[in-house]
Amino acid sequence: MAKKLFVGNLNYTVTTDELKAIFSTVGEVEDCNIVIDKLNNRSRGFGFVTMKNDTDLAAALALDGTDQGGRNMVVKEALPRPDRV
Repeated sequence: MAKKLFVGNLNYTVTTDELKAIFSTVGEVEDCNIVIDKLNNRSRGFGFVTMKNDTDLAAALALDGTDQGGRNMVVKEALPRPDRV
C-alpha cells in the first residue's frame, strides 16, 4: 500500500525530477510533485512524495533532517486533506 510523505524546507530551485531522484535512492517512488505558487510560478518550498510500500516509507522517513541544497529537509507522513465546506 502506497504512503504519501510531506517534504518541506526545500530549496526553491529543487525540481520534481531532483526530488524523485533523492527519494529513489532509498526506495521505489510511485509519485512525486513540488507545490508551485500560482501567482509567480515558482516553488513554494515543499512537496509530496508517494512511496510504493511501507518498507520504502520507513527508509524515506530516515531522510528527515538531511542537507539538500543547503537546507535541512523535513520529511514526515502527510496528513489527510481536511474536508472543504
